[in-house]
Amino acid sequence: MASSPPSLFRFPNPVNELAARTVAGGVLLLSVVFLATGWGWLLIPLTYGFWARMLTGPTLSPLGQLAVRVVAPALGEPRLVPGPPKRFAQAMGVAFSTTVLVLWFGFGNQLPAAVVIGLLIVAAFLEAALGLCLGCKVFAGLMRVGVIPESVCEECADLSRRHPQLSDSVTH
Repeated sequence: MASSPPSLFRFPNPVNELAARTVAGGVLLLSVVFLATGWGWLLIPLTYGFWARMLTGPTLSPLGQLAVRVVAPALGEPRLVPGPPKRFAQAMGVAFSTTVLVLWFGFGNQLPAAVVIGLLIVAAFLEAALGLCLGCKVFAGLMRVGVIPESVCEECADLSRRHPQLSDSVTH
């Protein structure tokens, strides 16, 4: 009998897109302030936040908690999207923020760190301002080529579940 992971390590599915975009806005703000000031200590909460959100969703992330409990509810009705692509996006954030942290503190490489944080800024801006999740796009591409099995996100593979109007156009 397979057991489910402890609730602490469960990622929400579905995810409120308003909360995800709020978190992206916080990531954008932290990243821009770091780039403008060179305050390396900002990389610690930035990187911790990505690790916490990837592992537990908003549970252990102060920014995630603020987004889920305060900001997103104030923005209106939730807009639910599948969780697995958002978790994948958080994992990409882990890779980028951890790389910046190691470059900055481990190697003192400020220019490479600035380039990597610049890429994170672009991704966070696209998510926060336009609702375009680059990590979700990569996730979808990996599903299309079979690297990520459809069973990971059955809802992602069947757009008609999220957009019933599509099933009408497909069947007619």
